[in-house]
Amino acid sequence: MYNSLHKYKRFILLLIKLAIVIGAFYFLFRQLATHEHLSFTQLKQQISVLFSKNVWLLLLLLLFTDANWLLEIFKWKSLVSNEKKITFFEAYEQCFASLTASIITPNRIGEYGAKALYFEKKQRKKVMVLNLVGNLSQLTVSIFFGIFGIFFLISNFEIGLFTFDNSKFVLFLSVLLLFFIIGSYFGITKKITKYTIKIFHYSQKIPLQIHLKTIAFSLLRYLVFSHQFYFLLRLFEVETDYFTLINLIFCTYFLASVIPSLAIFDWAIKGSVAVIIFGFIGVNPLTIVTVTTFMWLLNFAIPALLGSIFVLNFKMVAEK
Repeated sequence: MYNSLHKYKRFILLLIKLAIVIGAFYFLFRQLATHEHLSFTQLKQQISVLFSKNVWLLLLLLLFTDANWLLEIFKWKSLVSNEKKITFFEAYEQCFASLTASIITPNRIGEYGAKALYFEKKQRKKVMVLNLVGNLSQLTVSIFFGIFGIFFLISNFEIGLFTFDNSKFVLFLSVLLLFFIIGSYFGITKKITKYTIKIFHYSQKIPLQIHLKTIAFSLLRYLVFSHQFYFLLRLFEVETDYFTLINLIFCTYFLASVIPSLAIFDWAIKGSVAVIIFGFIGVNPLTIVTVTTFMWLLNFAIPALLGSIFVLNFKMVAEK
């Protein structure tokens, strides 16, 4: 009886792993095949133009990607050490497998559950909180630099994003009030408050040294991928000065990070936001879409495909 049940669970787990990997491959392919502004033919042309200039460019771009993910891996290894010491390779596997598993979930929520499954049941809630701390630290850095970017944008360009509209403001407050009333009636608000307090208390128990390391890794990672974006703009002959470009990049990441979406559509959202932002300095939309596509391929699509190997090899942790 036990053997039959064990085989049944293994079969279900295999089906889930296959569904995640097949779904990841399908969504990644669909993103490339159905892109509204960049066809396969255009992408191939842009790649040939880019690498006809210098064969070492590919290596340099990959080094940016390696640095980006190495920092994320070290950040996760440092964070999770609060619960369990893991090796670099274990952190590597957990980061890439969770990326693959999170593709079709809103705002990469699937990442939390995927990483938690690598730990014993009694540790999983705490591991999810640690992952939240890591993501919030990255968001904090994006907001910090994004504020400078937004200030630069509104100081140097005429935009109508921040005009005050009484009717829209009242509608916004009404929607918030409606959600609060519904949440209170069904007890959702109380539960959210309860869990928020628990998360806050647990995060306070995390050593200050780990918090500082997390912020440092998040900061370095942000500087790496924002300058990777800058480097790609230069390669496609966008000649605007560094200060302007880097502030527009900060704006792009800030605005894209506060828009809820499925992880798989993160590329499309960043591309759309970037087209609007860089439109203020007259950059060709095709150039911006190409740059955001390269960023997505290097930092998301390729790592997600690599993570599919770890998903297929995943084994549930045996409880002690």
